[in-house]
Order: sequence, then structure tokens, then C-alpha cells
Amino acid sequence: MKPRTKPTILSQCLAAGLAAGMFATQVQANEDVIQNSFFPYENEVPSHEGLNVGMTIDQSNVAQFKDVIDPAFYTFIENGWTSITVGDTTSFGLNEGYVNATRDSLGKVSLGDQVGEINGWQAGRPFPEEPDESDPRAGEKLAWNYKYGYNWGDSAAVYPFYWKYRDMDSGKVERTIKFNFHFLNFKGRVNQEPVPEITPNPSDLFRAIYVRVLDPADVRNTQLLIHRASDDLKRDNSWLYLGFQRRVRRLATGQVTDAFLGSDLMIEDFEGYNGRISDMNWTYKGTRHMLMPFYNHNDMKLDTETHQDDDGYQVVAFDGQGGCFPEITWQLRKVYEVEAVPVDDSHPLQKRVHYMDAQTFTIPRTVSYDRKGSLWKTFTIGQAHPDYHLPKNKGTGVSIDDAFSMIDVQASHCTTGQFKGQVDPELSKPQMFNVQHMRATGS
Repeated sequence: MKPRTKPTILSQCLAAGLAAGMFATQVQANEDVIQNSFFPYENEVPSHEGLNVGMTIDQSNVAQFKDVIDPAFYTFIENGWTSITVGDTTSFGLNEGYVNATRDSLGKVSLGDQVGEINGWQAGRPFPEEPDESDPRAGEKLAWNYKYGYNWGDSAAVYPFYWKYRDMDSGKVERTIKFNFHFLNFKGRVNQEPVPEITPNPSDLFRAIYVRVLDPADVRNTQLLIHRASDDLKRDNSWLYLGFQRRVRRLATGQVTDAFLGSDLMIEDFEGYNGRISDMNWTYKGTRHMLMPFYNHNDMKLDTETHQDDDGYQVVAFDGQGGCFPEITWQLRKVYEVEAVPVDDSHPLQKRVHYMDAQTFTIPRTVSYDRKGSLWKTFTIGQAHPDYHLPKNKGTGVSIDDAFSMIDVQASHCTTGQFKGQVDPELSKPQMFNVQHMRATGS
């Protein structure tokens, strides 16, 4: 038997060098993933033949840009209901803490055996890798990126929030409701203390939403509270406080798909999608460059009548058919098209098609189809850059929901939203997000 040969210093050095090289290669590959996910316009912005910053897309030229406009909005322009003003494609860089959390967890997050299960997520974007068309669960991964996105950051408030109910044929504003909306993440926190989780958290919540109506008198003090569990397979707990009844009642599961306060929105529509991952079957339909409603609020035409306060802030103005379209600019951006089909056959929709922004993972455009497969509603959520908004929002790395329009095509009706979005933890304290607070505030 031959004696065992001792490794030479040279072979040891070669092995160490090889390992170091492989490690460096992996580190660079991981960093490439992060850069591609969070900074897609670092080296080059998308372009389309004939599309120029400052131009207007209307009935006369919309056919030229059919490939970069979703089908529903294309029809709106083709019909003369609205037009698009093209703005510069700009980076909406998210909060550094969120990016670093993604970097730290890269490769550690995986899907469970069934839709709604996820393993290894603590904070940040769960699946920053570019979606793979051959992956049958690519759409599900994109949905998780949205759910665990940085929309409103760790906490924020729309304070106040104006909803206007409009007849698209006459342009008449039938009703205006003034709300305060509050958002709070219990887990996955990366910026506002406490990080990474609010404790105690006995119900193991991921997120909560609290809504209170300020005006008009007939619905004043109506309140909505939504608790979303960390476990996606658990149903949301939702409560409604009716001011005129002075009582809290628990919402049944099906009520999240009813019209909320007579508007064109259901609770499930909030923020683009306000349901569980497990409530839908998700399909990735491809990556596109599309015109999307991203802009600098302070550079837009503003509404001088709806809202004015001491800091001089004004909300975005609306025009177009029935006054249903925000007067904003649209950027050519990288977008993931994702189809969401309800698991429940009794759901009022056959499907939603979400156009997710690849940098922010907000959902600025959603097109919804009724159970017969006909176009029913379209949802636009304007995204304002935080550095060109309220001073308190500058540097937060939060893409600010700034205006919305939910259009019911079949009813020729719309509900519009005008925001004063504020990334301010003092406006959304944890003690606000419980049933006891609803009762105390309502009494």
C-alpha cells in the first residue's frame, strides 16, 4: 500500500484560489441580480420607434404605439376618451434597507408545495431573479414580490384621501368621500423602528390597513380594519364600523368582492390587489416595455379646489371623458404582465391582468374581466417619485400612490382617487390597528 501523499503548498494554494474565484463569481452573479432587479435603467432606458418625451399620444397617432399600451387603455385613447403625455423614464430607487434585505436573503427563499406557501423570507424582495417563462410558478413568484414589496414602506398614510364618484357620460361628480387610509407592516420592516418586526404580535400579522371616513355626514366615522396574517393560507380578518349604527361587525369573506361604499372598487382591488396569494392562480405572461403612469407630482397640473392646506399641497387634477383620467405623464418602463384567475368559481371576476412595474413592484395598471370574459373594469394608480413630492417623503425610497381611476366600462362610471400620501410613522401607530381603537374612536 502506497503511503498517502501530503498535499503540497502549491496544490493547497491552487485549491484556495479556485474556491476564492468561485466565491467571487457567485458574489458577482448575485450582485448582477440585485442591479438588474432594482436599477433596470442604470445603463440604458427603453425606447420605441417614434416615441419622444413631451409628445402627446391621442386618436391621431395611437396606432403607432399599440405595442407599448395595454389593450384597455389603447381603446380609451382610440375612442377619444383620453390621451397620454410622454415623460422621461426615470429611476424610482427603493429604500436602501429594502435593497440590502433582498441582497442578504438572495437564494434563501423558496415556494412551498402549494400556492400561498413560502419558505425562508424575512424581509426584502423574495424573488429578485428575472422570471423564467419555462417556470410554471413564475407568476406566483412575481405575486409574492408584489405582496412583500415596498409599497408605502414600513408604514404610511394617505391623509387625506378623496374619492369622487363620476358619471362618465355627463361628467357629473355624484359624490365625494373624504378618507384617511393607514398602512402598517408588522413584519419585514427595514427602515422604521422597530426592525424587523413589531412585537408583541400575538396574531402573527404581516400587515394591517385601517380606513376612516371623514366626510360626508351620512357615512362619517365609517371605519374598516384589515388584518393580514403572515400565513397566506389563513384568511384575512376584516371589521367594519358603521358610524350610524355605532357597532363593529366582522366582514364575511365574500364581502371583500362587494362594491366598497357604493364605489367602483371592491376591497380586494385596493393597491392593485388586496387579497391572498392563495386566492388566485398566477400566470406570468411575459416582460414588456410599456407606458406606465409614473411622474413627478410637483411638476403636474394640480387641482386647486379639492384640497388645500397650510403646507400648500394640492392633489393631482383629472380630465378626459367624464373627468375619469388623471392629468399626469406616462413613462416607458419595464413591466411584467401577470394574469390572476380566482380559485373560487363564485368570484365576480373571470380574471385580472396586472401590469407590474419591474423596478418598484407596484401595480399601476390592472384590467379586469367579468365572468363571461368581457372587459369590465380598468384600474390606474399613478406613481409619484418621493423626491418630488412632500418634503417628508424625500429620500424615503417609497413609490408614492398619488392618484387612481377605477373605470367601470360596462356601467360608464368611474371612481377617482386623489391622494396626500405621507410616509410618516407618527400617522400610523400600531395601537390604531385594532378593534378596540375602532370602538373608542367611533363612540
